[in-house]
Amino acid sequence: MASDLIKHISDASFEADVMQSEQPVLVDYWAEWCGPCKMIAPILDEVASSMDGKLQIAKMNVDENRDIPAKFGIRGIPTLMLFKGGELKGTLVGAKPKAEIVAFVERQLA
Repeated sequence: MASDLIKHISDASFEADVMQSEQPVLVDYWAEWCGPCKMIAPILDEVASSMDGKLQIAKMNVDENRDIPAKFGIRGIPTLMLFKGGELKGTLVGAKPKAEIVAFVERQLA
């Protein structure tokens, strides 16, 4: 079940939803056919819940949105990118356990 805390974004909304966000944003680049993407979806729901108010999680479907993934050189999915203040702070590629995702976010926001 997708969390209400996770925002679905597009090439068109990226600037407003990510670059101009007041909160740090963790963008999950994913696709319907991607098994590892489906594996981390419930983990991202948990992270969204536990970090509500400190972090916005956004999902971008790479099959429906080509411009932004191309701009950031997304080659493999899932790819997680953390943005803060309109700046890319870090990238995590592949399906990772919750502890690793949380540690990555906390490291980048420290």
